[in-house]
Amino acid sequence: MEAARTERAAGWPGAPLARTGLLLLSTWVLAGAEITWDTTGGPGRLAALASRSPALPRLSPLAVASQWPEELATVRRGAALERRPGPEPLPQPSSGSGGKKQGEAGGLSPASSRWGPGISTPGKPSGVRRSRRAQPPSALEHGDARATVLADGSKGSRPLAKGLREEVKAPRTAGSAAEELRLPSTSFALTGDSAHNQAMVHWSGHNSSVILILTKLYDFNLGSVTESSLWRSTDYGTTYEKLNDKVGLKTVLSYLYVNPTNKRKIMLLSDPEIESSILISSDEGATYQKYRLTFYIQSLLFHPKQEDWVLAYSLDQKLYSSMDFGRRWQLMHERITPNRFYWSVAGLDKEADLVHMEVRTADGYAHYLTCRIQECAETTRSGPFARSIDISSLVVQDEYIFIQDMHIISTNENQVFAAVQEWNQNDTYNLYISDTRGIYFTLAMENIKSSRGLMGNIIIELYEVAGIKGIFLANKKVDDQVKTYITYNKGRDWRLLQAPDMDLRGNPIHCLLPFCSLHLHLQISENPYSSGRISSKETAPGLVVATGNIGPELSYTDISVFISSDGGNTWRQIFDEEYNVWFLDWGGALVAMKHTPLPVRHLWVSFDEGHSWDKYGFTSVPLFVDGALVEAGVETQIMTVFGHFSLRSEWQLVKVDYKSIFSRHCSKEDYQTWHLLNQGEPCVMGERKIFKKRKPGAQCALGRDSSGTVVSEPCVCADWDFECDYGYERHGESQCVPAFWYNPASPSKDCSLGQSYFNSTGYRRIVSNKCTDGLREKYTAKAQMCPGKAPHGLHVATTDGRLVAEQGHNATFIILMEEGDLQRTNIQLDFGDGIAVSYANFSPIEDGIKHVYKSAGIFQVTAYAENNLGSDTAVLFLHVVCPVEHVHLRVPFVAIRKKEVNISAVVWPSQLGTLTYFWWFGNSTKPLITLDSSISFTFLAEGTNTITVQVAAGNALIQDTKDIAVHEYFQSQLLSFSPNLDYHNPDIPEWRQDIANVIKRALVKVTSVPEDQILVAVFPGLPTSAELFILPPKNLTERRKGNEGDLEQIVETLFNALNQNLVQFELKPGVQVIVYVTQLTLAPLVDSGAGHSSSAMLMLLSVVFVGLAVFLIYKFKRKIPWINIYAQVQHDKEQEMIGSVSQSENAPKITLSDFTEPEELLDKELDSRVIGGIATIANSESTKEIPNCTSV
Repeated sequence: MEAARTERAAGWPGAPLARTGLLLLSTWVLAGAEITWDTTGGPGRLAALASRSPALPRLSPLAVASQWPEELATVRRGAALERRPGPEPLPQPSSGSGGKKQGEAGGLSPASSRWGPGISTPGKPSGVRRSRRAQPPSALEHGDARATVLADGSKGSRPLAKGLREEVKAPRTAGSAAEELRLPSTSFALTGDSAHNQAMVHWSGHNSSVILILTKLYDFNLGSVTESSLWRSTDYGTTYEKLNDKVGLKTVLSYLYVNPTNKRKIMLLSDPEIESSILISSDEGATYQKYRLTFYIQSLLFHPKQEDWVLAYSLDQKLYSSMDFGRRWQLMHERITPNRFYWSVAGLDKEADLVHMEVRTADGYAHYLTCRIQECAETTRSGPFARSIDISSLVVQDEYIFIQDMHIISTNENQVFAAVQEWNQNDTYNLYISDTRGIYFTLAMENIKSSRGLMGNIIIELYEVAGIKGIFLANKKVDDQVKTYITYNKGRDWRLLQAPDMDLRGNPIHCLLPFCSLHLHLQISENPYSSGRISSKETAPGLVVATGNIGPELSYTDISVFISSDGGNTWRQIFDEEYNVWFLDWGGALVAMKHTPLPVRHLWVSFDEGHSWDKYGFTSVPLFVDGALVEAGVETQIMTVFGHFSLRSEWQLVKVDYKSIFSRHCSKEDYQTWHLLNQGEPCVMGERKIFKKRKPGAQCALGRDSSGTVVSEPCVCADWDFECDYGYERHGESQCVPAFWYNPASPSKDCSLGQSYFNSTGYRRIVSNKCTDGLREKYTAKAQMCPGKAPHGLHVATTDGRLVAEQGHNATFIILMEEGDLQRTNIQLDFGDGIAVSYANFSPIEDGIKHVYKSAGIFQVTAYAENNLGSDTAVLFLHVVCPVEHVHLRVPFVAIRKKEVNISAVVWPSQLGTLTYFWWFGNSTKPLITLDSSISFTFLAEGTNTITVQVAAGNALIQDTKDIAVHEYFQSQLLSFSPNLDYHNPDIPEWRQDIANVIKRALVKVTSVPEDQILVAVFPGLPTSAELFILPPKNLTERRKGNEGDLEQIVETLFNALNQNLVQFELKPGVQVIVYVTQLTLAPLVDSGAGHSSSAMLMLLSVVFVGLAVFLIYKFKRKIPWINIYAQVQHDKEQEMIGSVSQSENAPKITLSDFTEPEELLDKELDSRVIGGIATIANSESTKEIPNCTSV
């Protein structure tokens, strides 16, 4: 681990797929030359910057260099106007006075005239090569250099033949100061790709000379790739061949993948906007086979051992597997959380083809599942954890599996580093480190600074120095200031960095701790295409290069480059501007290139750890540098510089061979030893270590094992070798005391009476610490007998954490106990429905207790734990529901203002469980909430009012909406139709609404009654019937002029038309339907006034007449079939058979409840009734019962 790395979720740097040696190049961001990662979409995904939103884990790695044998990166190259040719600024050599200051001579700035020790004055020729080291040119030379750049900056690349290479082989000869050292190099232009703004480069390295480059034109407006070119080199980048004809001239490629276990196997993806296909090569990209896909790949994840096993994540969140390197695919699972799927872990999983994945359920919960790639059916999937997990929390890394919402930084050396953000933190995190089991964590540092990466990912500013165990650097926020701290014992002790004694000019630096110190930028490059702001190597222990500043806090403007040769104890300034610094030759040499948007043609090499620098030219024409590929050249001694000679030129790949700067291989006389110290203390992590390294100035080539530890011996254990154990906090320098929440006398929950356990002394030896004897025995945990303990802190919960369960399905309960003897405690769980289970101890219930409820309702679930020392109880109230499918709102069509209306909701299927009803009336913003399915409401205003009811049952929420017309008074009459209408009645709501509109238009046409005073409602069922409502005028002026008598006149007009069979309509050609008045008593005039025009005698005669009519109809109903009114309530969302609402106490309402009960819909023959003066007979031949969940 070279820096703060988070969980290695599939698809971010460090995952198996990411280690494929790819470079993704794009354009500079104007003049800023920002370098960005682009891993959009998931495991190993390299996507265009604007194509999709980033799919990185919550916490991306701060450093991943140790995870990358090759390079995978994105560089953005900016707008044309920001690219101005100009002279190449000089780097600033290391400290040394160099005699008089030359800064003002020849117009040079002080920064460009600093000298290394022993450098002769400018202008004096010398035949000794070292006399030219770090020597700036004279004023005249500067002028010439500028003229050359201006002349060649925009056209310098054009004289070179496109697709040809330029060779630079100038020898290192002695001469005047104007002569320069040159490195052999060749330049190749990718002809025809000048418009392409992205490139992906793969260099296998490791004895392979093949380099693959995929250039693309990514349209940020369209969000897709519109052009692409594939190039291949077989001579380490000296020449390239264009392969577009081998992959298909019309094929547009979007991504290039290389198998991490067999780099001869290449996989190319076409752009999904054009086609979904995959191209496969088994000969390092020489030939390809194309396969069509039925899905669109978003990311790939290769198996770490089996070269032909691949996982593919699709754009619709499905996971596919292939066992023949992408030739055939099989669907594994749907609804996979992005970046949360992993291959099996060697040594942890028995099956190599096991896949760990986080799956989202339909209700939004996440679960951890595992299955084998060829056996991932529903029955073969398993869930290692019974309960749901936090969304995007699954991390499988090394031998650890995490399902908690914390950011995993590292799992090296059998210890977990995790960052957690507390509730009161915004831009900082707390660092926790675990024991060797990864279970118990202790606080290592508070308020570590976090920042946002280029893709929006969170970066923790923590860095581990490579090559030496236990050394970390961290940026901590203290009183709104960010300061850099270092530790030599894995976070037990932290201290500020001591600033250098002198600056580059040799002037003393007055910087006193703790008010002033050295502060470093700890972000490793998210793109290995640049060196990043801090770097170190396993092969160069103790050597650290970083950018930073000296002062009271970290600065983001005043940036210099510093180096430490002894693991961070002391530091030296090597540049006062920002440079990219890479390690060459296993860390034995350093190469530097200025980080600038201007074109350059030189790089700087140091053989003495930055004390002095040699300037080398690597190209004859200044190059706008997009970056350099150095890592793959560790063994080949080749680096590749990528860039452009001018704003609109093709991609230029400059191959630099630096073998010539090494005169020979190193011998024993070329090495020296150095001791690792911690402020003078020779014991670091319980060991004394002596390392060897090349002597400064020895220009010999190192071997793979040239650097390393010469002597390593353990030290006697001291206080600084121990940290506070779980549950303890540091007080003072070395004292560990129990935290307020921790009881040190409480044994482990799995400690049973008669057994023994190790009781902590409050201290534990730091993981990987090698100390022996001394205080080790004093701080080692002591064995004690397990005491008996009564149950305490009993909890019962469902595995998914919800308080709602579905009837007829398994409800799984878990029982937890904070204290007590798990092996000797009896457990009883009462489900609250008359069933209970008992267990002798906790062992059988670790995976949960399952139970199926056969009825809906609220149940009290009680857990009871008891042993011979006491007992404890826990209660849970569980709502068991049956999913509701439909709700029907029953309301009258018309209501009287200021008169109470009964409204009810019928739920399908019916159930006895608890339902919550939310009622909205009119424009109200707050609902009325009831547990009853009916409600009474009084409307205060006339007009059309909307009623909405929502029914909540568990997670289900359904609703229905109806309109009701509210008036001061109205009249109504039942209508019937000629029998031929029944034959064409489909009994659906839409048909009934159409018929009602037709009748209304026919009435208006025949009678000239205003349309707004007529309302027709057709009832469901057979025979077809309807109700006619005669309403008062909507216009208030007309209403004041008129009265109830005017309404009577309208009624008489309508009746005359109906009785004369004038109201009819043509249903279809040849089918004429006549509308009749049902020959019963007209509903009384409904008024808001206190008086009525009808006398008591008239009412009595009406009742007698109605009774006689009912008897006659019942007696002869088979002889008059069209008079009978059948009502069969369908289960559809409409107003059904709701009669007029009377304003008089003597005129009852016609409601659906008069025809049906909530449990049945007209399941029995209805008796004759007199409702509001209307005799209605309903008959049903069959019974329809609403399904009831309680019958399950």
